[in-house]
Amino acid sequence: MPKRRDIKTILIIGSGPIVIGQAAEFDYSGTQAIKALKKEGYKIIVVNSNPATIMTDPDLADKTYIEPLTSEFVEKVIRKERPDALLSTLGGQTALNISAELYEAGILQKYSVELIGARYETIKKAEDRDEFRKAMERIGLEVPKSFFVDSRENIKNALEKIGVPCVIRPSFTLGGTGGSIAWTENEFYEKIEFAIRMSPKGSAIVEEYLDGWKEYELEVMRDKNDNFSVVCAVENLDPMGVHTGDSITVAPAQTLTDKEYQAMRDAAKRIMIEIGVDTGGSNIQFAVNPKNGRMVVIEMNPRVSRSSALVSKATGFPIAKIAALLAVGYTLDEIPNFITQKTPASFEPSIDYVVVKIPRFDFEKFPEVDPFLGTQMKSIGEVMAIGRNFREALLKAIESLEKKFSFPEKLKDISRRDLEKYLKPHPLRIFALFELLRRGESIHYISEKSKIDPWFINQIKKIVEIEKTLEETKGKELTEEILREAKRNGFSDKYIAYIIGLSEDDVRKLRYSKGIVPVFKCVDTCAGEFEAYTPYYYSCYDFENEAYLVSGKEKGLIIGAGPNRIGQGIEFDYSSVHAVEVLRELGYFTIMINSNPETVSTDYDVSDRLYFEPISAERVIDILHHEKPDLVFVSFGGQTPLNMAKLIEKEGFEIAGTSPESIEIAEDREKFRNLLDELGINQPPSDIAFSLAEAREKARKIGYPVLVRPSFVLGGRAMAIVSNESELEFYILSAIEASPNQPILIDKFMEGALEIDIDLVCDGKDILLGGILRHIEPAGIHSGDSANIMPPFDIPKRIKGDL
Repeated sequence: MPKRRDIKTILIIGSGPIVIGQAAEFDYSGTQAIKALKKEGYKIIVVNSNPATIMTDPDLADKTYIEPLTSEFVEKVIRKERPDALLSTLGGQTALNISAELYEAGILQKYSVELIGARYETIKKAEDRDEFRKAMERIGLEVPKSFFVDSRENIKNALEKIGVPCVIRPSFTLGGTGGSIAWTENEFYEKIEFAIRMSPKGSAIVEEYLDGWKEYELEVMRDKNDNFSVVCAVENLDPMGVHTGDSITVAPAQTLTDKEYQAMRDAAKRIMIEIGVDTGGSNIQFAVNPKNGRMVVIEMNPRVSRSSALVSKATGFPIAKIAALLAVGYTLDEIPNFITQKTPASFEPSIDYVVVKIPRFDFEKFPEVDPFLGTQMKSIGEVMAIGRNFREALLKAIESLEKKFSFPEKLKDISRRDLEKYLKPHPLRIFALFELLRRGESIHYISEKSKIDPWFINQIKKIVEIEKTLEETKGKELTEEILREAKRNGFSDKYIAYIIGLSEDDVRKLRYSKGIVPVFKCVDTCAGEFEAYTPYYYSCYDFENEAYLVSGKEKGLIIGAGPNRIGQGIEFDYSSVHAVEVLRELGYFTIMINSNPETVSTDYDVSDRLYFEPISAERVIDILHHEKPDLVFVSFGGQTPLNMAKLIEKEGFEIAGTSPESIEIAEDREKFRNLLDELGINQPPSDIAFSLAEAREKARKIGYPVLVRPSFVLGGRAMAIVSNESELEFYILSAIEASPNQPILIDKFMEGALEIDIDLVCDGKDILLGGILRHIEPAGIHSGDSANIMPPFDIPKRIKGDL
């Protein structure tokens, strides 16, 4: 079928600010869809409130409105632009809810705007918990035993029917917001009241608690001709009870039998037909009882989601792009596979590798928050890693997190009792599994306690066995056979060095001397069956290298930002993508390294070549030696690439832009302080310290309150305003942990001072002033947490001139 010609202008609603449960993945989805629809000749109007996004770039859509995402403001845009259609499925729950509100208020009908991608009836059936339950019952599919609560009078009835423990899920919320598990009657009454308050519709569903059941997701597509495709089956390592955004997930599913998969596949198609999704994609979640195989449907999202972004990157299948084309009338068999350029989109992806996603948590910045996990999402980012087997992918994913644990360190100081506490859903649970296996605990016992499938625990045990083999080589020669086996199973040089007592650099030199270097395999949607034209790559220790070298062009390599975290979010993806675009315009062959599946920078066609790898010294150096780029860009991906600048230069590669020496002057507190003194620029009284004793002495000399600031950190990590010596001790130890062996600056804190940011660019001669931002709050609030105004007000011209 040809595309729809009765539609000329399409309105797309973005997802708004980054929040837990809704992050960069919707910028990725929106950007991909806008490009596809513009190529088809449609006029695109975008409404979004988040300026740190690619989809709000002035040159992407035909018109972009930076406005609050409310029905009131979107109606104003509709009144002015008069779009023919509203594509509601690209902006997460925010866009879906606004689309439903506009329909219910009669605004879409008033201006003759058609909902495409998901009709109102589809949204209502999928998002309203009671409607969804009834729909599943109509087609003979089982759902967890449940009771719908839409008034306070129904609360007691729900408790009597379902009992405790139970799962409480509000309707029309994002990232499981307001959801929880109630273990007692008192908890139930408290949590159901909260869930009803959190639901935009004032309703929630109370479900039986499926203790120990396995959770799976199918990412599926369906078109108006009833062509149906399963893009990928994803398995949660964690059992039911943990929000899928907080769970470690694996693709393809590892413990699903073919019979169970076929039953899920058939159920998914029936669900799509019943709910009415016939021009797009959906994410459908199932639970399976491991004891008897009973399968129930948990929920579905009739839109692109965080899982859609993950599956797109895991398979190479651009879900958002294809969903957008389905929404304007194409069918799956008419849309080409953009990577192979031979097969149609109805050709289901086939993958010959394993993908592991691990969420990133930043509880250390909020120590008062309960770190145990449940049905409400708490992670603030995620990473994806690819390997030839589950073990390799898991260890690469842990390495990608860029946390204190870049590999499963031994938890020697944690007692057996405390380790068992972490067998409940917790960010440290994966590390507790490793440690209990090291201490000789059985697979059966750990599986019974954690409810994690024994297959996964057995895989972790195999990693522990390789650890033991490496430990036995201490003081002996590390043979090529043992080293190669460790590398094939995902052991980083740093991990091996930790086990055998060498430095990471020593292990790398040993590896190179034995000719043990990675090869790079292709992600192509078809397991090598067809030629791939826009592939991306992952490293492994196999034999054939599929990342053939390109000659005849200068190469520019950009190191991305890795996982979203507090202090480093979507803005670095924005910078990286723009850098790639400019380099491509200048004729460079562009190479991107990143580990974040939520981002535009990891889309299959943004750079000429993408490496989906941890942003660690080892992985970056291996890629550099393979690609031999002319220029390496470290200034677009936040703190992690900056910290590698000196090492990259030492390896013989040219750092583009700011030199490593200048980076160090800016990042090293002592050197920056000395520079300001040389330039005669005023600064608060300050000094540096390398130890607690030094810090006490310097702080007394400067006078409290003081500001403690470590070097080479991101987002104000371990910075603090300190009022006395007892506070100083706590924060100095935190600063030393955040940035070991680096100077800690102790400033006199200027209470009530005005804080100002200046953004500028310099080519070594001329300076372009981007703008001056005036903070609303006084000094003492991190600039990332402060409200800002541009242009600034109430700043005398003399001070502006000095600035």
